[in-house]
Amino acid sequence: MAEQLYDEEVRTGPAAQDEEGYQRGLGGRQIQMIAIGGAIGTGLFLGAGTAISKSGPSLILSYAVAGVVIFAIMRALGELLTYRPVSGSFAEYAREFLGPFAGYVTGWTYWLFWVVTGMAETTAAAVYVKFWAPGIPQWASALTFLVVLYAANLISVKLFGEIEFWFSMVKVTAIIGMILIGIGVLTLGFSDAGDTASVSHLWADGGFFPKGIGATVMTLQIVMFAYLGVELVGVTAGESEDPQKTLPRAINTLPWRIALFYIGALVVILSLVPWTEFQPGVSPFVAAFGKIGIPAAAGIINFVVLTAALSSCNSGMYSTGRMLRDLALRGQAPKGLTTLNSRRTPAAAITLSCALMGLGVLLNAFVPARAFEYITSVATVCGLWTWAMILISQIRYRRAWTSGRLPAPTFKAPGGVWSSWAALAFLAMVVVLIALDEDNRISLYVFPCWAVVLVIGYQVLKRRRPEAVDAVAPDQLRSGSGS
Repeated sequence: MAEQLYDEEVRTGPAAQDEEGYQRGLGGRQIQMIAIGGAIGTGLFLGAGTAISKSGPSLILSYAVAGVVIFAIMRALGELLTYRPVSGSFAEYAREFLGPFAGYVTGWTYWLFWVVTGMAETTAAAVYVKFWAPGIPQWASALTFLVVLYAANLISVKLFGEIEFWFSMVKVTAIIGMILIGIGVLTLGFSDAGDTASVSHLWADGGFFPKGIGATVMTLQIVMFAYLGVELVGVTAGESEDPQKTLPRAINTLPWRIALFYIGALVVILSLVPWTEFQPGVSPFVAAFGKIGIPAAAGIINFVVLTAALSSCNSGMYSTGRMLRDLALRGQAPKGLTTLNSRRTPAAAITLSCALMGLGVLLNAFVPARAFEYITSVATVCGLWTWAMILISQIRYRRAWTSGRLPAPTFKAPGGVWSSWAALAFLAMVVVLIALDEDNRISLYVFPCWAVVLVIGYQVLKRRRPEAVDAVAPDQLRSGSGS
């Protein structure tokens, strides 16, 4: 009995480590808020204004449809996570079920996704600071944020989780507060918007599809960009105290998070203010708060968007460090990046990733804004690639366990492979929509260049270190996890 209690404490206690050497320091409370925070970003607080101006109230339907697809992707990921919870996550599953090249591409692509996102978000956070302190140089604010978050990620995974918890709490509180105030205005009629606010705005100003169904379909690419980062919970698998319980719980709450934070918020905002009054590049939350007459509305939303940007940068440091170390463990990145510090965090991998994120400050200072946009535009396609790899890996895993070659998962995706095939078809449609959109088409030009770099790198690796591209059994990874 004593031995059983000891084993349980080692497996789930705060000092527990997984086979990759990490400390399982993320509790259920932190995992839940990381999952919530991953579904709420600047895409909602700022990007929704552009999407509303393009499609009107029907944007609500776009978020609902895309939300169903995202849930299918996350349930597919959940099936894989309960089969084998590892910090390499998507890259590990792609490597196991699709081959070493797929794992190599997925690992480096997801790493690139968060590096360029970190570049953009650090710079964005510095821009938001200028709202209150225009005299502070933009590079100084960006550098300060980068150093502080870098230090926090080095200290411990618990501190990362705690910072992410409070960043997410700010975003959640802002949205819930907006919804409650909006419901009060609609039902009680108080505030400056009380006389004009009405749910009839959802269909009275040109109908629910004021610009046609085609315009609504075109907004799906904007909507999918807003959901980028929701898969981050998968990277926490290697450091979750009890991944078999906390991860399924976090994934299962995704539908109500989408319903509340996206659909609920949009329904309230579009009821308070006619969709025709929203402008591209202007936060719909600022417009709604201003209409209600809340003092310092712009300042409140600016603070929320600042936390959203810092949250994204914080998540980027965490995920790039883990993904880069996973590549190094496989021999697909320099061996020195496998190092863990005394607190079991991948210090070398985080340091290199943060150094590259820091280049974003220099790029923003010396390179025209359009060139910087070209670099960050690849993030969308990187995210789509990652989601596609999750779905295809789950389809392959299903074949393996239904044939008896692998154990069945404890958290099965509803709809089996059919929901994954449907989600893949949806992602393919989004790529077509990106190609049709002149403003976003650039991402499809940038990604092939990245693909060429990866192919060349893989061929060099094949010749110089052939063992690094051989398929390795999951249990063999443990031997390379030393600090």
